[in-house]
Order: sequence, then C-alpha cells, then structure tokens
Amino acid sequence: MTTRLAFDGDWRATVTDDPPLITPRFTGDSVDLARYADVSGRERFVADTFGSQHWLWDPPDVFRFAPDSRKLVGAELQLPYVSAAHETSARLPVMPAVHRCGLLADEVRDFRHERCSVLCRAPADAELICLRDLDVLDEPVDARIGIAPDVTLLVQHGNVVGWSLTDPARYLTTHFTAPDPSPPVPATRHLLTECLDLVTTPVADDLVDGEPAALARLQAADKALREQHEDRHRADALLELIATYVQDYGNW
Repeated sequence: MTTRLAFDGDWRATVTDDPPLITPRFTGDSVDLARYADVSGRERFVADTFGSQHWLWDPPDVFRFAPDSRKLVGAELQLPYVSAAHETSARLPVMPAVHRCGLLADEVRDFRHERCSVLCRAPADAELICLRDLDVLDEPVDARIGIAPDVTLLVQHGNVVGWSLTDPARYLTTHFTAPDPSPPVPATRHLLTECLDLVTTPVADDLVDGEPAALARLQAADKALREQHEDRHRADALLELIATYVQDYGNW
C-alpha cells in the first residue's frame, strides 16, 4: 500500500489510518468535503488552514490541512468539462481496493494542485472518475485512497493523478448544504446523466453552436427538473448546474 503521496509542486503527504469523517457534497461541478455552511464560514476555514486553494479565476483542486495537526480537514475537487469518449472510458484499468485513509502533510506550506482535465463516466453515471490526463490510462492505478465516503484519490507511482466519486446522485446538493440522507429517486439518476451530458463535451459544444437537438435536450431537462416533485433538493442542485446554459441558450 502506498504510504506517501506526491501532489503537484513536489508537495507530499503521508497516509494515515484515520480518515476525516466528512460526507461529500456533489454540486454537479465539484465535490466538496467541508463542514462550513456559508461563504463567510468558507472564508474562515481557508484562513485557518493551509494547503492548495483558489486564486482569483484559477480553480485548482483544493486540499486544506489543519496547521496544528497537519491533518487533512477538507477538500474541493473540480469536475472536468471534457468528457472522455466511450472508447476511452472502456480503457479504464481495473481499480484496486479502496483503503480508507487520512492524510498528514509533510510540512506546513501552501501548494497548488492542478485540477483534472478528463472525466470518465461509468454506465448510468454510477461512478465519476476524473484523471489528470489520458496518459494515466497507459499504466495501472496503484492505489485508491478513500478520503471520505465514496471519494477516493487515484495514485500512480506515488503521485495523485485523479479522483473518483461513487454513486454521485446520492450526494447531489446545492452549495453549502448537506445532501438529503434519503436515496435518490430513479428520475433524479436519469436527469443527472442528462445534465452531465449537457455540461460536458461534446454536447456542451453543440449548445454553443446552436444545434437544435442539443437545445431541445436542454429545454426538456430544464422542464423536467422544474416539474419534478420528488427529490426536490437534488432537482434544485441539477437546475443550478445547467442554469447558465439555460440562461444563455435555453430560449434559442
């Protein structure tokens, strides 16, 4: 089992046996491991921790550590908007077993960890696998480090090269809100897949180009989400995910 992980910028952390018990929040464009409930809480959290963070319009993956213990206490993982082709997703290696672990920073120092560039989607979006680049597929993944329920870091030659979220529909929620503990209804699972299609390539490019079929799909998804009475909280999260597209292209 990998015991030390390398992040970008030659920054390293040691794997521990006490993972942080944080329920993931999946907003549709990021997976947040956090306990703060509003913007001011997030600002205090960032001020009181160290690690990687956003800079102006640059949204890398965020990992935050407590300065006294150097333990991982939060993360924000960005979903790529480039969706790998089905043929590429089929190349995904057999994943090793998940090891539930915490992380201990080797030193108290900020760093920058580049967001993943490629999204690989399992059938029915039962799992989202985000990779640094397609070169990751050329070799086996050595380890999966479970830093939260259903959230893992993918490790190759000791380097963090991606992350995964299992059952993303279960963790759908709006920003700063804990996900509904009840399981998602089938309609939500279907609409999650449709919305992820709409906000990633190639369908997102078709929306920008004004392709009638893509525009019709966007309008239909927006209508279905507004009319969905069950699982309202998750439906609202998906409406937020496609809101910019609806505003920019929904009335074409």
